Amino acid sequence: MAVTIVLYGKTPINIMGGETAAETKKIDWSSDTIKAALFTSAYTPAQDTDELYSGISANEVANGNGYTTGGNTCTSIDPAYTAGTNTGKFDAADPTVWTASGAGFSFRYVVIYDATSDVLIGYLDYGSTVTMSGANADTFTLTFDAAGVFTTTVP
Repeated sequence: MAVTIVLYGKTPINIMGGETAAETKKIDWSSDTIKAALFTSAYTPAQDTDELYSGISANEVANGNGYTTGGNTCTSIDPAYTAGTNTGKFDAADPTVWTASGAGFSFRYVVIYDATSDVLIGYLDYGSTVTMSGANADTFTLTFDAAGVFTTTVP
């Protein structure tokens, strides 16, 4: 299933370099490590106030059984602007799959974040808990939308 993300409220500010000149919460697509991490249903996204991965990491899926805490790295980061349509697009290769082992794991949310600066970018809500069975070696692959992970249009 192809999905697009809900951006956290401060993502546009962090893309532009933060709220103040001394701000360290910024996203640098060219050099930072962007990751996708799985979160349990205990996490309730607060779009207006969640800003840092470290502030929500207590609700991430536990390390083990086919999942590594911190998530998987998104590669082939490709921010692009299209003149004429005034459209900006952020795209990336689909993160490596997660294959459950042992007792497996469950999640509801996938959180995209900048691991270098600790800044949250966006999240995907699967609507209910997804259970990955280790007995069946269930595999979950996050597939970003062909149009990009997210797009913006300047009026």
